[in-house]
Amino acid sequence: MARFAVPAVDEAPVPAARAAAIFARHLLSLLFPLNALAFVGTGPHRGWVAVAFLVPVFGSVFLDKVSPVETRQPSVRMPAWPFDLLLVVLVLLQFANVALLARMMHHQGLWSFDALSGMIAVGSSSAYSGIVVAHELIHRPQKTWQALGRLILATVMYEHFYTEHVRGHHVRVGTREDPATARFGESFFRFYLRTVPAQFRSAWRLETTRLGDVDMKWHDPRILRSRVVHGVLLGVGLSASILALSGPVAFAVHLLQAWWATRALEVVNYFEHWGLTRSSARVLPMHSWDTHSRFTYYALTGLSRHADHHAFASRPYQQLRVWEESPKLPGGYLAMFPLVLGRNRRFQALMTAELRKKKLGPFAEGQVAA
Repeated sequence: MARFAVPAVDEAPVPAARAAAIFARHLLSLLFPLNALAFVGTGPHRGWVAVAFLVPVFGSVFLDKVSPVETRQPSVRMPAWPFDLLLVVLVLLQFANVALLARMMHHQGLWSFDALSGMIAVGSSSAYSGIVVAHELIHRPQKTWQALGRLILATVMYEHFYTEHVRGHHVRVGTREDPATARFGESFFRFYLRTVPAQFRSAWRLETTRLGDVDMKWHDPRILRSRVVHGVLLGVGLSASILALSGPVAFAVHLLQAWWATRALEVVNYFEHWGLTRSSARVLPMHSWDTHSRFTYYALTGLSRHADHHAFASRPYQQLRVWEESPKLPGGYLAMFPLVLGRNRRFQALMTAELRKKKLGPFAEGQVAA
């Protein structure tokens, strides 16, 4: 059996001042949605003003590159309610940004600076805040939290992620059967073309299996009880409402921000498990890539501690722990984007070196028994 040193956490009572200071750091997660809200709440804009709202989006890459590390373990006796309240605020901001973007684009042209900036500013917020928060919520045991997470995913036309991620990816991560695990030597372009349709097919099969027939046809009446079908109808219904109420330009920009957000999601999926393989029945800390970037940890609601998340999927974001056994990314999540998209060979070289150092993936010494 593989044995790991369980991270030591702070079990002492947390004084109010210290609890407030810890919570305040997590307010960095408001950066992207508040920037998007400022954009959609003040438009239409002159060209240069619209482009100015992209500075926080692309500037975050630089901030992530120079970010100090964050390796402090969580305090287990922290009150949970402020962190849950922050999630509620982020949910409301996501819905507001999508609605206000549609309103703003009602009298705009598709080939305008506002359309371009809206796609990127709101799309980035939908990714780094919306989808990240949805990811947190769909893992919560309470149905209300899960429903809010699914609604967020519908705003980016990706509600099937709820089914595939929880019941597919978390079960099959690190295996050839998992479409969201990037293989050793696989470029992002090839991964993206493979994973997007494969994840939808996997979610569809998971639901048809749940309903009693893995080969169920789309016209079978039972398919109306499929959660994937519900998600598709919800996303299409929202988009159709935007088309009817705000016109074709708003509809097109809504779809573009959804594409921008889901593409960012798949970039993250790409590097979170790139090259890792699992022979054990249980998911272990070494089956996910982590980063110690402080900026990533606080701006992306704890997502960077992915090893602990996969080992203990229902653990709240503020309680995720640092595992030394997990392989470490060459940078924070935001800093990884230009590396993955613009210098993919360099990305693969750095990741390969870490796998060789940790003796993981193709460099593993034998199999790990669960």
